[in-house]
Amino acid sequence: MTRRVLLQIAVAVAAPTMLASVERPNVVFILADDLGQETIGCYGGASYGTPRLDALARAGLRFEHCYAMPVCHPTRVTLLSGRYPFRLGHPRWGTYPPGEERRTLVHALRDAGYATAIAGKWQLTLLRKDPEHPHRLGFDEYSLFGWHEGPRYYRPLIWQNGTLREDVAGRYGPDVFCDFLIDFMERHRERPFFAFYSMALCHDVTDDLERPVPFGPRGRYDSYREMVEAMDDRVGRVVDAVDRLGLAGRTLIVFTADNGTPTRSIITARDGRYIREPISSMRGSTVVPGGKGALTEGGTRVPLIARWQGVIPGGQVSGELVDCSDFLVTFAELAGATLPAGVTLDGRSFAHVLKGRPASGRRWAYAERGKTSWVRTARWKLYRDGRLFDLRDDPGVEKPIAAGASADADEEARASREKLQRALRELFGE
Repeated sequence: MTRRVLLQIAVAVAAPTMLASVERPNVVFILADDLGQETIGCYGGASYGTPRLDALARAGLRFEHCYAMPVCHPTRVTLLSGRYPFRLGHPRWGTYPPGEERRTLVHALRDAGYATAIAGKWQLTLLRKDPEHPHRLGFDEYSLFGWHEGPRYYRPLIWQNGTLREDVAGRYGPDVFCDFLIDFMERHRERPFFAFYSMALCHDVTDDLERPVPFGPRGRYDSYREMVEAMDDRVGRVVDAVDRLGLAGRTLIVFTADNGTPTRSIITARDGRYIREPISSMRGSTVVPGGKGALTEGGTRVPLIARWQGVIPGGQVSGELVDCSDFLVTFAELAGATLPAGVTLDGRSFAHVLKGRPASGRRWAYAERGKTSWVRTARWKLYRDGRLFDLRDDPGVEKPIAAGASADADEEARASREKLQRALRELFGE
């Protein structure tokens, strides 16, 4: 057999693999902490400087209707499992169901050949008690702060691959996390990777330790504005690294948040007590108070921006409904990964939207806090207790639509109530 024929055979054998590597993108998943849509310039935010996120949106796709749980732990459980918390028995704060550890988004990608890493916040166990926990959920590598074990910003307490780091006392925690993920991407640039930047920003400092955590260089804790702008800068660092490594055309960058903007933020500590200031942001000319913790627009409507150079045209805006159960099935579809078996997945893939195909999408989104929950479309929201809201005419969610109204103008309300009631029956079997 001639050398030329051998070369042709080798190319033919390699071609599917080469094509698969292009079609199966790296995924850089950035999850900001405590950040509603109203904080970001491309969503109309006017209170903070977010030039890097605004540029990311101009270079890609911005979703108008992405919804998280109103607080962080249930969002993170849903992201990793693709299942709503009630299906998992409402996991206790700071835990992840042991029987579900092998059925995560991360394991699905890892089994499909992806290298996996996470840096930043880990709120699913105390790492000092279980430093192998991130590995069991599928991460090859991790660099994470100790949640309610120590500081996350100044003199940070950071566990890395099972070991407590002792070389970061003089560093800013978010920079440690950035450096770790950038190094991970550089080391794995020749194979598909999943890099999860689970940001500490823009959450308050840890407030339940024996003594207040250290101040930063300003002699106090960073304000919410300072944290938002630091968050934007670190997102830019990660994006710049993807571009510098020549990976822009092979990497999907997704930015979202775990819940809405907080109502208050710690600014300093006096005599062992934390002093908090209220948070409101301007969206255009409208004052928007923080809504974290509430099943309202302010508590659950979060940004979602995606960039994939050469696949997603710049400057796109989507009205597709997305909730936090959707990331598992979306990333798995893009990676050619096998979905977890033997469980009911709540997510619906929005990969078709990323690739510019006609939207089919989900018919409704869902969020819960404890035993209270709602289902919704872009316009209509129905709580499980029967309250219906028209968010087009009542964005503050203050005036429920009366059931059984007979005016012609209420036909759409009645049809929407019936549709969403069917969704609740579908979810809860009622």
